[in-house]
Amino acid sequence: MSDAVLIGLGSMIGAGIFASLSPAARAAGSGLLLGLALAAVVAYCNATSSARLAARYPASGGTYVYGRERLGEFWGYLAGWSFVVGKTASCAAMALTVGTYIWPGQTHTVAVAAVVALTAVNYAGVQKSALLTRVIVAVVLPVLAAVVATCLTSGAVAAARLNIGSDAAFGGVLQAAGLLFFAFAGYARIATLGEEVRDPVRTIPRAIPVALGLTLVVYTAVAVSVLLVLGSDGLAATGAPLTDAARAAGAAWLVPAVRIGAAVAALGSLLALILGVSRTTLAMARDHHLPHALASVHPRFKVPHRAELLVGTVVATVAATADVRGAIGFSSFGVLAYYAVANASAWTLSPAEGRPARIIPAVGLAGCLVLAFALPVSSVISGAVVLAVGAAAYAVSRASFRSPPA
Repeated sequence: MSDAVLIGLGSMIGAGIFASLSPAARAAGSGLLLGLALAAVVAYCNATSSARLAARYPASGGTYVYGRERLGEFWGYLAGWSFVVGKTASCAAMALTVGTYIWPGQTHTVAVAAVVALTAVNYAGVQKSALLTRVIVAVVLPVLAAVVATCLTSGAVAAARLNIGSDAAFGGVLQAAGLLFFAFAGYARIATLGEEVRDPVRTIPRAIPVALGLTLVVYTAVAVSVLLVLGSDGLAATGAPLTDAARAAGAAWLVPAVRIGAAVAALGSLLALILGVSRTTLAMARDHHLPHALASVHPRFKVPHRAELLVGTVVATVAATADVRGAIGFSSFGVLAYYAVANASAWTLSPAEGRPARIIPAVGLAGCLVLAFALPVSSVISGAVVLAVGAAAYAVSRASFRSPPA
C-alpha cells in the first residue's frame, strides 16, 4: 500500500498549494481553512467513487468510460469534454505558477516558454514516470516543511491572524473550497492503479484516505503557518504566498529554495497534465467526438502528435493572456463537472459491482455541483458556456452521423 500512497501524494502535493492559497484567501478571508476542509471532503468522495468505478471498468479513459457505460454516451462525452477543457486550464495555471515564482516580472513570458518546452518533451515521447513522482515529493515536501518551520518559529507570528472564519461569509467559504479543490487535483491517480499494485480491491480503497489525509495535514500546516505570518489580507494580496511568507518571517535565504520547489512541482504537474489531456483528446478523436485528424499517432515517436500540438497551442495562448486566479477557477469548474459525472455513475453501481456507501457518491455529486457554481462568476459563466458549446457540438455530430447520405 505504501507505493500507492506515495503515488497519490506525488500526484496531489504539487504546485496547487503554491498557487491556490491567495485566491482562496481573497474569497474567504480567515475562512480559508474551512474551505480547505470542505474541498478535502469532496475530493475524498470523488476519489472513492472513481476507485470503485475503476475496479469495475479497468480500461483507460476514466470517467469518459464510466459515464458512457453507466449513464449513456452523452454523459461520457460530457465528462471527457469537461476533463479536456478543465485540465487545459490547469496546464495554464501550472505554467503561470512557474512564471510567478521564477520571474515575477515576466510571468506570462516564462509560462509560455514552459509550455513550449514541455510540449516538445512530450512530443518526443518522454512520459512522466513513477521516478519523477518520487523526485517531486522529495523536493517539494522538504521545501514546504522548511516554510512551515520557519514561519512558526519566527517573531512575525501573530495568533490573532488565525481568527478562523471571523470575516468569512458562507458563500466565500464555498468559493474558497472550489478554488482549493484545484490543489487536490491528482488524487484520481490512485483510483487507476489497478494493474500496478497487489490486491487492488483492498489496497486502493485503503490508500485513498491515507494519501488524502496526509495531503490535508501538509496543506493545513502550510496554510496555518502562512496565515500566522501574513494574515488573510496579506495572503490575499500576494501572488507568491510562500516566498512572501518566508520574507516576512525574516528568512530571505529560503526564498530561492521555495522558488525552485514551486518550479519543480509546477513543471512536473504541467508535464503530466499535457500528457493526460492529449491522450484523452486522442481517445475522443478516435470515437469521433473530436475531429478525427487528432487521432493521428506519430510514426516515429508513437505519440498523438497533432493532439499534443493543439493542446500545447491552446495552453500557451491561455497562459499568455489569463491570470492564475482565472485559470484556477475555470479549471476547477471543468474538473468538478467531470467528477459530478463520476459520482452519478458510481451511484448506479450495485452492491455486487462494488458500490460504495450511497452517502459517498451523493455527497460527492452534491459537493461538486455546489462548489462549481460557488466559484467566481466569470469562471462559472465561461465554464458553463464552454460546456454548452461542447454539448451543442455533440448534438450536431450525432445528428450528422445519423443523417442518411443524400
